[in-house]
Amino acid sequence: MKWRWTKFLIGLASIPLCVALSMTLWRAMVILAQSPTRLPMLHAFACVSGIVIWAIVWLYLPPLTRTYVLGHELTHALWAMLFGGRATGLQVTEGGGSVRVTKNNAWITLSPYFFPLYTFVVALVWMLSVWIFPPIGPYAPIFLFWIGMTWSFHITFTLRFLAYNQPDIREHGRLFSYTLIYSLNLLSLAAALTAVSSWSFSEAFSDLVTNLQLLGSATHTFYEWTLTRLPAWCLP
Repeated sequence: MKWRWTKFLIGLASIPLCVALSMTLWRAMVILAQSPTRLPMLHAFACVSGIVIWAIVWLYLPPLTRTYVLGHELTHALWAMLFGGRATGLQVTEGGGSVRVTKNNAWITLSPYFFPLYTFVVALVWMLSVWIFPPIGPYAPIFLFWIGMTWSFHITFTLRFLAYNQPDIREHGRLFSYTLIYSLNLLSLAAALTAVSSWSFSEAFSDLVTNLQLLGSATHTFYEWTLTRLPAWCLP
C-alpha cells in the first residue's frame, strides 16, 4: 500500500512534465518544418508520411502482430539487461510471446509501452551513419520517414493493448503507469526528431526546462489568484 501511494504521488507530480514534454515536442516539429534546406517542408513531410502510411496499413491490412510481439519481448529483455538481469527463453507467436527475466521492476514491466524499440534502432542507425559517413546528411528525410512509421507502429499497438485491462498497469497504478508511458513516449520521439534536425540536444533540454518554469510560474499565479479571489466568492 505504501508503494502504491508513493507511485500515485509520483504520477501526480509527473503531470507538469507531461505537459512540458508536449510543448517541447511541438517545438521540435516546428523546427523540422522550418529546416533551412532547399525543400523546407521535406523533413516534416517525410515524418508525417511515415505516420500516415502506417495508419493506412493499420486500418486496411492485417496487423503485423508477430513483429510487434517480437519487439515487445525484446524490449523486456533489453531493459532487464540494462538493470543487470538476464533474459532467456524468448518465444514469439501470433497469439503472444514470452521471455524469462531474472529481474523485474516498473521500468522493465512497462518498457514495451514507452520504449519504441524499432524507432530507437532507426535513430541509432542514422546517428552512426552520419558519424561514419557525413555526406549522408542530406538523406535525413528517408530516416525521418522510417522514424514516423515505426513510431506510429509503436503507438497504435500500445493503444490497442492499453485498451485492455492490463495487469502491468494495475500492478503499478493507473496514474503512475499512464504518466510514465506518456512522458517517455514523447521523450523518445522528441529525441529521435532532435537527432535528425538542426536542433541540438542541449537546446531541446533547455526548452524543456523553460517550459517547466513557465508551468511553475503559471501554477504559482493561479494559486495566488485562488487565495485572493476564492474567499471573496465564498462570502455571502
